[in-house]
Amino acid sequence: MSTTDVYLGNPNLKKANIAQEFSPEEVQEYIKCADDPVYFILNYIKIVSLDEGVIPFTMYDFQVGMVKSFHENRFNIAKLPRQSGKSTIVTAYLLWYVLFNQNVNVAILANKAATAREMLGRLQLSYENLPKWLQQGILQWNRGSLELENGSKILAASTSASAVRGMSFNVIFLDEFAFVPNHIADQFFSSVYPTVSSGKSTKVIIISTPHGMNMFYKLWHDAEKGKNEYVPTEVHWSQVPGRDAAWKEQTIKNTSEAQFKVEFECEFLGSVDTLISPSKLRTMPYTDPITQNKGLAIYKRAEQDHNYIITVDVARGTSQDYSAFCVMDTTTVPYEMVARYRNNEIKPIIFPNIIVDVAKNYNNAYILCEVNDIGGQVADIIQFDLEYENLLMAAMRGRAGQQLGQGFSGKKTQLGVKMSTAVKQVGCSNLKALIEEDKLLIPDYDTIAELTTFIVKGQSFAAEDGCNDDLAMCLVIFAWMAMQEYFKQMHDNDVRQRIYDDQRENIEQDMAPFGFISDGLEDEYFADAQGDVWQVAEYGDKSYMWEFR
Repeated sequence: MSTTDVYLGNPNLKKANIAQEFSPEEVQEYIKCADDPVYFILNYIKIVSLDEGVIPFTMYDFQVGMVKSFHENRFNIAKLPRQSGKSTIVTAYLLWYVLFNQNVNVAILANKAATAREMLGRLQLSYENLPKWLQQGILQWNRGSLELENGSKILAASTSASAVRGMSFNVIFLDEFAFVPNHIADQFFSSVYPTVSSGKSTKVIIISTPHGMNMFYKLWHDAEKGKNEYVPTEVHWSQVPGRDAAWKEQTIKNTSEAQFKVEFECEFLGSVDTLISPSKLRTMPYTDPITQNKGLAIYKRAEQDHNYIITVDVARGTSQDYSAFCVMDTTTVPYEMVARYRNNEIKPIIFPNIIVDVAKNYNNAYILCEVNDIGGQVADIIQFDLEYENLLMAAMRGRAGQQLGQGFSGKKTQLGVKMSTAVKQVGCSNLKALIEEDKLLIPDYDTIAELTTFIVKGQSFAAEDGCNDDLAMCLVIFAWMAMQEYFKQMHDNDVRQRIYDDQRENIEQDMAPFGFISDGLEDEYFADAQGDVWQVAEYGDKSYMWEFR
């Protein structure tokens, strides 16, 4: 082939609109390749080996099965261990797809744009090593895209709605989808996925190593249960040649057992330092809501004579964090989440109306707002503009800190609870006890997903980098509330006592050598110069609210 027939001086690439002559053998081979992607990959795809350079791609048995599944099914999801050639096998199939199909669009999307471009680079390398009679002429060839003269195109970008907005695709490949933050994954599927699923031959290929309980986790488990259209493929580390018990032992020594379970055993563990134990998170079941719309998911409708409480966490409405609330049925123990709301676009001035509307539908539920920052505005609107009566308040009581009430503590009362260090510590501690002792039931997948990335940060707990904890913080607020005396009086129910009673013997045995530690919530007393003993009331001053003993 002359220099005038190559693309931009690259002797390995054929320029568009160049006539190609085929020998009878080449025609036969072309037909075989067009009919069978496995045959094409085994015979014509080359990859780069660290030890041997450019070599033919020899597929493992599980890779052959994956290619057949890609070819025969529209929706595929695969859970594979690290370094198992998952990206290589998909890019090889995508190369076959654009070569032997006209006017198709393919998107290679990854959690990072650089990763997607690197996969496109692998595809381009394989393309350069094809014989000229198998190639299509090149119209466009760069780091982020590829266009062939048969009208087929490939785009490489990060997994986001903005990357592919306004375009239609025949195949979307989502690589390491478990590492895409949940809010981005949500936006992507809501904006892009409908255009894909509406076609008759369009395909979606999702491949990842697990990374906590996120959208990939949900799609995978729904696929296993037959609740969606995805065909699941699971590959065990032992299916990769060269990996045996000795390799496993050496890998664990160089990393850790927990890391090995996630990266090679492909377990859907959350972060190691989660508030809720990973063993509990793995067994927490989720269900589909009976209705869902614009962030509101309802799992149970209000029942007559049931008590409900709504805890609220407010964001600024800037698309970074979510404004959220949880509706809890507190009639009996275990408590149960019956509805939740989460929206990252709702403005704080509108949010109170949604809260109150839902509260009225749940038997005029009590509402407790977090009032740090913008949350105070939301609570004010609920109280003064909407005149909702069942807004819970809190007051400062000296060393005891904030105490729950409904507005009987004078000037030190606030319309909600401030998320202080003390409140968060108590809330986190009690939330852990409630969930792990099955005293709080959570059917919502998004909430459970947040708990899998709600980890130790410094002396407290917060969302892992790139994740959200808005629903988790609603639970923390509720758990703090459940420890309050006012809550116990409202429900005639002391959940801490229930947990204690359930484990009385074990607790007594564990604590006997050390004694018990004061929680600082007992009443305060002092003796005056005359020896009289007085009780400090909730006002904390010494003016007039005293009870003589």
